Amino acid sequence: MPTHLPTRLPTNLPANFSTAYEKGNQNQTTTWLECIAFYEELARSFPRVLRFEVAGMSDAGHPIHVGVVSVDGEFDRARIKQAGRTVFFNNNGIHPGEPEGIDACMALVRDLCVDPARLAALGSTVLLFIPVYNVDGCLNRASTSRVNQDGPEQFGFRGNALHLDLNRDFIKCDSLNARLFNQLLSSWEPDVMVDTHTSNGADYPYAMTLIHTQADKLGGALGVFLKNTMLPHIFAEMAQRGWPTCPYVNPVNECPDEGIAEFLEVPRFSTGYCALHHVIGFMPETHMLKPYAERYEAMRTLLDVTLEFTAQRGDLIQSLRAEAKAMIRTHWPVSWKLDLAHPSRFLFNGYAPRRSPSLLGNYDRLSYDRSAPWQGQIAYYDNFIDDVVVRAPQAYVVPQAWREVIERLQWNGVEMTRTLQARTVQAQYYHIASVTTRPGPYEGHMFHDDMVLQTRSAPLQLQVGDYIVALDQPNARYAIETLEPQAHDSFFRWGFFNSVLERKETFSNYVFEDLALELLNDEAELRTLFAQWKRDHPDLLSDQDQVLRFIFDHCQRHVEPEWRRYPVWSIL
Repeated sequence: MPTHLPTRLPTNLPANFSTAYEKGNQNQTTTWLECIAFYEELARSFPRVLRFEVAGMSDAGHPIHVGVVSVDGEFDRARIKQAGRTVFFNNNGIHPGEPEGIDACMALVRDLCVDPARLAALGSTVLLFIPVYNVDGCLNRASTSRVNQDGPEQFGFRGNALHLDLNRDFIKCDSLNARLFNQLLSSWEPDVMVDTHTSNGADYPYAMTLIHTQADKLGGALGVFLKNTMLPHIFAEMAQRGWPTCPYVNPVNECPDEGIAEFLEVPRFSTGYCALHHVIGFMPETHMLKPYAERYEAMRTLLDVTLEFTAQRGDLIQSLRAEAKAMIRTHWPVSWKLDLAHPSRFLFNGYAPRRSPSLLGNYDRLSYDRSAPWQGQIAYYDNFIDDVVVRAPQAYVVPQAWREVIERLQWNGVEMTRTLQARTVQAQYYHIASVTTRPGPYEGHMFHDDMVLQTRSAPLQLQVGDYIVALDQPNARYAIETLEPQAHDSFFRWGFFNSVLERKETFSNYVFEDLALELLNDEAELRTLFAQWKRDHPDLLSDQDQVLRFIFDHCQRHVEPEWRRYPVWSIL
């Protein structure tokens, strides 16, 4: 690590262009008001370099700002896209108690404004940035919520005004912030994104660790490029600049010396969400136990390294992304699992773990001995294999009644057409045989972890105005991974279709008792099912409600076709 922290301030810099971090004692982060005033002054002073404006509102009614930096004063999204220019997107402050990125981005943008050489190095690349994403949390300022973190003196809070963790909200979009982010990313289509964070976890010498979009999921040449070219460059360049970096320390057991596993970036997280749009995403995680000044410098260096690489290799990245978006697949992986059989190796710097009796209870506690550093090759589980693969239909049908689902598809640029006349189509659909739901809320939802699906076919009625989602489009991956129930973060898992799990009619026991006998006499399949149920559940035969409920739920005479029928259909 550097023995001293370098100053990055350009010479002859006016006082109003110094950041709050630079003016302070290197243990302070900007307030939201200071941050916005800083960018507004920069934009007024350098209107041909920076455009800075309000793009939306938070749930508490505070403005969310977005900035654009370009070398030639071109800020119009449509013209930038038409010209095929590379876009680098930096998101900051999603967890405002982890503010290094907020301060580092301020200095980065300032340097691009005041230093012609730095600006020229961008070439045709455009820097798109959100200075503070979770504005509500940033305004909830204190010094105690980050229990194990070394500085800064005050900082914001992880939850927004709805008490949501916004880095779990990219699919369900309960917040106005996530709605804006969805629309911003799908309309700008950045090529690389960096979302800045601070890590909890084990103790080790690194000030910076890195999570990246799952290369296996990106697939094809784009995934290979990320894994074999871009990541090695980032790690090498960070080390050369004095900030050795390692993959995010996610121990397979308790301590990293036993091996670490790549973090599974499902779409609820920013980097996993980026993968749905074939965007290379990074989540730098500085280490909470390092002084704020070290974390800031490591973050600023990471931003410099990734931006420089993107500017230098932008044409290739764009080409690989276009190839990925144009790929037509017959089958899509929608769930992944860690490949434990084929780890690679990583040269890791660590501290020796120690265990000693706790002073609080009858157990041994873990600590790390910084006086006993070590270096060695450890197992690095950096491969994922597809766990669930679905056959891609020609198109999905989303009935117009499911407005919240349709809105999210629209926010993400999914191409859809509406039915102009009612007609019957032969469609495939899922019957939800069973579902297991978490016992408590997760980010405001009762998340469905496990399910058993039965694939069925039937003629189904399309109404005028229902939506057809064809899969020969660039945003097919987003549609598939939200509409297929078994996908990691599908709309079904988040509870958008919960009403179909509820039966709407019921019965009175004393009346249905006689009807149940009649149904068993008339329906041979019901007799078979009931006989098997009695063999499997002899302990329930004394419970009238259970007996009659089974017969009612499995008879054909009183079937409710919509009950447990997943309402998104497939046209094969």
